[in-house]
Amino acid sequence: MTSPHSTRREALRALLREEHCDALVVSELLNIRYLTGFTGSNAALLVHAEDSPGNEDRTVFCTDGRYRTQSAEQVPDLRREIARACAEHLVGLAVQAPARALGFESHVVTVDGHAALAAAAADAELLRAPGLVERLRMIKDVGEVALLRAACDAADAALAQLLSSGGVRAGRSEMDVARELESLMRDHGADGPSFETIIAAGANSAIPHHRPTTAVLAAGDFVKMDFGALVGGYHSDMTRTVVLGEPATWQREVYELVSAAQAAGRAALTAGTASAAVDAAARQLIVDAGHGDHFLHGLGHGVGLEIHEAPGIGALSTGMLSAGAAVTVEPGVYLQGRGGVRIEDTLVVTDSTPELLTLTTKELLVV
Repeated sequence: MTSPHSTRREALRALLREEHCDALVVSELLNIRYLTGFTGSNAALLVHAEDSPGNEDRTVFCTDGRYRTQSAEQVPDLRREIARACAEHLVGLAVQAPARALGFESHVVTVDGHAALAAAAADAELLRAPGLVERLRMIKDVGEVALLRAACDAADAALAQLLSSGGVRAGRSEMDVARELESLMRDHGADGPSFETIIAAGANSAIPHHRPTTAVLAAGDFVKMDFGALVGGYHSDMTRTVVLGEPATWQREVYELVSAAQAAGRAALTAGTASAAVDAAARQLIVDAGHGDHFLHGLGHGVGLEIHEAPGIGALSTGMLSAGAAVTVEPGVYLQGRGGVRIEDTLVVTDSTPELLTLTTKELLVV
């Protein structure tokens, strides 16, 4: 049975042939994980364009001696080499294969790293080949979507428990709430948080990427919670904003505006739609309400092995969305000195209605 990693390597080979590369040296560790399953801290992968799932003799994985046992378990289907300077070692093997047009990940290789590759390449031509694996990573397969669902489920369950137990209340600090939420995500099956949890209360909720402090939650505050769970290397991302006590009129108005914009963004999220058009669908509502200057970021981003990855969804984004892309939709309105609202979901693009992975209600919760 063909493994998901083998299938992904075969898709990469098709891109290499399009780019007229005989082979590619993969240096980015997350790309190596995507193509092999390896989770260590030092590795490189040589993928030959003319290999096939049943014959990968020239496709070689390399790591150092610390990961001899781990790599045997995680990468059982490829030839393995042990060397400290993995990328240079694989370039030397590629030249012997021979590979005359050798691609490298120019978006991650340093100037000094390129010099080392060039020295190992001898007379072979080194070709810049940025973003090829990331192009594949934009479209999630069945196994990846299952991990994203599990990550979103852990985050949903953690927030539900936090709210039902009174964990978001006046008198607690932002840091206290953040720590408890991260602990609850682990309790519900997460390997850890996707990123540093944002808990922002009162005026701090108007800071899009506020870091939790000892600031104390108070009656009347908006409390913005931006957080996610990590499961099997895959990230979830969700933001919910609640209010402590009866909301003021301005708070209801801002919340309802952001909620409407978020719904418009979700509705526009279909395969074949330009990313910029999805952003515009949500942003225009906020602009028309006079708050265009208070929406300070793009509408969303891809999620997967990274918390922020392609595709981007913003006013300046290019390209069309494809079925299978996992993205966020997260409009916000931020009123400096008063407070702000962001509502964010993780979704999977389809040919029709996107699949919603973060299921916590988006109704304004009064806690």
